Amino acid sequence: MTLPALERDLRQADIARLSQRLLTREAFDATRAVDTARRLAAVAAVLRVVDAVPELLFIRRADKDGDPWSGHLAFPGGRHEPHDDSLETTAIRETREELSLDLTQGQLIGRLDDLAPQNPTLPPLIIRPFVAVVAPDVTFVPNVEVAATYWVPLDALRGDTARAEHVLTVNGVRARFPGYRVAEHVVWGLTERIVRQLLSLIDP
Repeated sequence: MTLPALERDLRQADIARLSQRLLTREAFDATRAVDTARRLAAVAAVLRVVDAVPELLFIRRADKDGDPWSGHLAFPGGRHEPHDDSLETTAIRETREELSLDLTQGQLIGRLDDLAPQNPTLPPLIIRPFVAVVAPDVTFVPNVEVAATYWVPLDALRGDTARAEHVLTVNGVRARFPGYRVAEHVVWGLTERIVRQLLSLIDP
């Protein structure tokens, strides 16, 4: 059952617009269009509303040798496992494992287009982002895979001042990637593409 506070938050202008657009569009399904040998994964873009201001949750992944996303700002999520009956189940399970946050106590409002890494050095994955709204007073118990969490107002991700660059050398070639500034970090890569897609559905 949806809690009264959550029902109110779902009516907040940005959240309501996003919900409606997710409901009326058909998200791109990469599993029908690309190599099905790619591993599948899912992430959760989690929103809450505090004092009528919508905020988006980011995690900073713990530093770990061999993890291509070590130390990155990201969304909770991970790879699809054989016992997951859907990618939505994967997103729910991974969020629960990483943060002890149960998305079924909130409201899943839809999903974004599937994405695949553009960097050839990354694992061949198809990543499906889901969007959820949770109560403003949710609490976390991050596991060892999560070094920190950040709630970021959506307005802080809008406009030119929110944009940043991440510079990376790949195979001896210096490359610049668009990003968003969050605290002392830069959100870039797959997570930047998810944020950009989400904001494009909210803003007129």
